[in-house]
Amino acid sequence: MNKEELGKLYPITIVNYDCRWTSAFETEKQTLRNILGSAVALRIEHIGSTAVSNLSAKPTIDILVEIPKKDEVTYLVIDYLEKNDYIHMKGQKNHLMFVKGYSPNGLEKISFHIHLGTKEQDFLWDRLYFRDYLRNNPLVAKEYESLKLKLAKVHQYDREAYTNEKTDFIRKITMY
Repeated sequence: MNKEELGKLYPITIVNYDCRWTSAFETEKQTLRNILGSAVALRIEHIGSTAVSNLSAKPTIDILVEIPKKDEVTYLVIDYLEKNDYIHMKGQKNHLMFVKGYSPNGLEKISFHIHLGTKEQDFLWDRLYFRDYLRNNPLVAKEYESLKLKLAKVHQYDREAYTNEKTDFIRKITMY
């Protein structure tokens, strides 16, 4: 599929905050811990807009997993997650990324983006700072929500453009 076809199959949809996102994260966290083990999944965090109470978001749970800085771990993670029906996003070059909840007919009711990296990959861990900043600054969170709603209308079928246009707002807060 080309980018346009993928965009139509998986459009950007922003929905009102759903308190079930937290329990969906907790369930998925346990699943990941069972698959990877605590020696590989050193830390598992709920990131992104679904991790901020009362913030509208795409119904996709973003999860950040800290893994050890060892080359062989990468191969284990890919093997374990692919065997458990996670889709490896091979185009993501900065860190390991997998998705779940993407079907040939579109997104399932809830989907997951699993980001994995070492603690040395600061650009990943800045996402925790951004999450916490939004949690502690509801006015900024609402400003971010407004931006996302606007961008979702403009880039409904272009996930890359939607994500890229949020970058400046995020950088102002994380100074990354």
